[in-house]
Amino acid sequence: MNMPFYIDALIPLIITSIILWLLSIKKQDVSIVDSVWSIFFIIAGTYVFINTDNISARAIIVLSLVIIWGTRLSAYITIRHWGHDEDHRYQQIRERNQPGFKYKSLYLIFIFQATVAWLVSIPILYAIDSTQDISYLDWIGIILWSAGMYYESISDYQLWKFKRNPDNKGKLLTTGLWAQTRHPNYFGEFLISWGYFCFAAATEAYLTIFAPIIMTFLLMKFSGAELLEKTMKHRDGYSEYMNRTNAFFPGLKNIGKENEYNT
Repeated sequence: MNMPFYIDALIPLIITSIILWLLSIKKQDVSIVDSVWSIFFIIAGTYVFINTDNISARAIIVLSLVIIWGTRLSAYITIRHWGHDEDHRYQQIRERNQPGFKYKSLYLIFIFQATVAWLVSIPILYAIDSTQDISYLDWIGIILWSAGMYYESISDYQLWKFKRNPDNKGKLLTTGLWAQTRHPNYFGEFLISWGYFCFAAATEAYLTIFAPIIMTFLLMKFSGAELLEKTMKHRDGYSEYMNRTNAFFPGLKNIGKENEYNT
């Protein structure tokens, strides 16, 4: 597959982002883009899959994994946000970009996220378009993806279950996977992104390593862990949680020191 074909994969993402933008104007809520972030990957991967001449075993495996990951994450975020106002992060962006945020959000939020998703999905697109035989790197990719899905899905479930219990109102979740790292869901996403790169590396598309590097930066410094820490670190008990629990990478030494702090 040549580069123009990969550029073509951006087109359905831009179209989707425009539709979402129009919907956000009606709802006055741009945070709906979070529910579609992982769907962008499914759209890009499917687009390449249906335009590939020779569908390989790797293509079927990778697209299947992307669909499983993307559907689960989208469903979780949608359910979590259902019935709530616009996320406070986007409220702050809205305030900083007035007047005219309604129109600015098209490129600041929707086209931007669609473009980033496309860049990060490049290893997936290379893997789906490949014709090489399955190699050990594919198995490493499957292992990383599986570990990432475990951390991401189980930690999301633990947090969802914790918040559903009214007795936990005003408390911090510091048990389960949340005792190993303060951001087990982001760590899971980190593993999944490097798993996707392994599938691309199996096709000798080594230069696509920029994608998991970008994703790692987003998760750790831009829109993930560090951003969330800014809003959490002032809560009562969070400083103690920070002192004994790793910020991103799991630390097994923390198991057995699980507590809940009132906030």
